[in-house]
Amino acid sequence: MITRRAATAGIATTLIGLAGRGTAQTPAIPILSARPAQQRLRPDAAKDAEVWAFNGNLGEATRLKQGEALALTLRNETNLPLSLHFHGVRGPNAMDGIGGLTQEPVAPGKDYEYRFTPPDPGTFLIRPGVIGGSAEPMERGLSRLLIVEEASPPPVDQDVAILIDDWALAEDGSLALSEQAPAGRLGSFLTLNGNPTPQQIKAQPGGRIRLRLANACNARTMRLRFDGLKAFVIAVDGQPSSTFEPLKATLPFAPGNRYDLLIDLPPDEGQNGMVMAMIGTGFPLAEIIVEGTIREPLPPITPLPPNPKLPDAIKLQDATRKDVVIKGDAKTPWTINGAPSPASDAPLVKVKRGTPVVLALKNETGLSQPMHLHGHAFRLLHAHDDGWEPYWLDTVQVPENKTTRIAFVADNPGKWLLASTVMERFDAGLWTWIEVT
Repeated sequence: MITRRAATAGIATTLIGLAGRGTAQTPAIPILSARPAQQRLRPDAAKDAEVWAFNGNLGEATRLKQGEALALTLRNETNLPLSLHFHGVRGPNAMDGIGGLTQEPVAPGKDYEYRFTPPDPGTFLIRPGVIGGSAEPMERGLSRLLIVEEASPPPVDQDVAILIDDWALAEDGSLALSEQAPAGRLGSFLTLNGNPTPQQIKAQPGGRIRLRLANACNARTMRLRFDGLKAFVIAVDGQPSSTFEPLKATLPFAPGNRYDLLIDLPPDEGQNGMVMAMIGTGFPLAEIIVEGTIREPLPPITPLPPNPKLPDAIKLQDATRKDVVIKGDAKTPWTINGAPSPASDAPLVKVKRGTPVVLALKNETGLSQPMHLHGHAFRLLHAHDDGWEPYWLDTVQVPENKTTRIAFVADNPGKWLLASTVMERFDAGLWTWIEVT
């Protein structure tokens, strides 16, 4: 006979077992702990630099498959408020990670959970996004790559991701961050994934490498040059492009820019190549060493499939148009359309979802201005609005005293920044925002 007590105990045991199995089947959300760490950046330095790194490691990447959800918890173990911006991801506005606009900054000692599915494959950045408080975390190295792999990626022997950063170092190798730099701080030492340059990449003759390059510098704009390499661009700022060889084997590379390239290696051993940063007479970043036996031939390089979630055409004749006049310098405040952005409560543009938008970025300063549009990808227009370049961007470099026009379809609801990617200028107010309803 089963007594009431035995039945109750049996039901309780069953429920506990079910609860236990349910807990075991729920994967833990990865934690990115932003915290101080000691790192010997320059090998010959007398001292370590106090960097800020996710889980204590510089230069790591988060990798997902297309259609896979991103779920992570930011744990703030620094002494400043933080939030994480997913640079280039056209995700939901609530997850854009802009402290002061889309979320409250995460206070020291607190956690915040980010959870969404990136809509596009590509190469993106994870970086600080607090309005008025992003320069120092970036200067200390708090950035990371986010790679969303295509469902059917192109055939390659290696997929190499490189995060390029520069550091302001004192003579002893420690960080030198005390000097104010409202125009942007240029570092004195470059690293790749937190390690000294150049990075060596060894590959078979006749092989093919996918190279993902991302500029995580605070302010350093450079050009990339490919010496002894046949490089083909397949994606710009994370979005597929028409496959092309860089003009004169060089590419512009502003803070926030990313390139995906395929590099076909020569068939003979010893024919090495170099990726150079055009700083001064040239600075070696990555050395590709061709060694070993020749591999079987790969199929010819073909473009990545176009992103079906981006429009084939933008109806410029129906576009809402707005000028974005940038003024300021190292001694006077940065303004957009005459106002310091932190004082502005109204959006630059407010449009309904699906509206085409053309922004004329008028740089009336003596400095190049790299600007990043959140939550969208845009086309770089030709000078007379008669067409656009054959690639999408989310970060564009506006030359000094020039005007650059960009066009996009405002298809992502929310409040989205248009902001300088030079973090010190962003902190000093070089930003505005648009609203999509």
